[in-house]
Amino acid sequence: MEIAGYIASILIGISLGLIGGGGSILTVPVLVYLFSVEPLLATAYSLFIVGSTALVGGIQNIIKKQVSLKTALVFAIPSFVAVYLTRRYIMPAIPEELFTVGNIEISRASGIMLFFAIIMVAASISMIRDKREDEECEDCEPHFNLPMILLEGTVVGMLTGIVGAGGGFLIIPALVLFARVPMKIAVGTSLLIIAAKSLIGFLGDIGSELPIDWRFLITVTVIAIGGIFIGTYLTKFINGKKLKAGFGWFVLIMAAYIIAKELMI
Repeated sequence: MEIAGYIASILIGISLGLIGGGGSILTVPVLVYLFSVEPLLATAYSLFIVGSTALVGGIQNIIKKQVSLKTALVFAIPSFVAVYLTRRYIMPAIPEELFTVGNIEISRASGIMLFFAIIMVAASISMIRDKREDEECEDCEPHFNLPMILLEGTVVGMLTGIVGAGGGFLIIPALVLFARVPMKIAVGTSLLIIAAKSLIGFLGDIGSELPIDWRFLITVTVIAIGGIFIGTYLTKFINGKKLKAGFGWFVLIMAAYIIAKELMI
């Protein structure tokens, strides 16, 4: 299973390089089901892996001048605060046993995976839908709806803290709709935001009781970073919209699998 895990790690980076998101949706399931990492620890690992990989992608987009640093700063500040507080204080406070439904007992580990599956369903729908409004805003000048950006940033930060997902599927639409940022700029800016808040969220885990295996973590991260270079190269040959929709269906199937497995249907 570990070999499959390392192969899947490449796909994490390729996804981020191709569509500016989606890699974080893969990371936690890969760590839990292919590397047998405990779910809470997997969310911490995911923050580091996705954050480091997205940082490389963000730097690539800065070089291409496809990043709005002002937008990234406005969106990221509430995300920074929310993700750090969530990882530092909320996650450690979640009890080992959450609740019981009939004969099914939901533990903290199962609860995290089920919540993650729900997020995956939302992400898949976002990817599958044909967002024509993105095309219409291709040449728009940035115009901030500050309250909505602050609210969205806080929500995405909490989401990142709970499930270790970068939240690109929420960030990109928010930048397009609430900041009127062109789609290409939104993708590059999203990677920079994902990188910053994910790595800050990981800082909330340092010093905690989580047993971090740095050798394993860095190995998977390096492989994922290699994947983002492959993904960036493949954008020259692959239709991004079709790929995003196909990936959305894949994520939806994975979400169904996680729900069935955790509930033992």
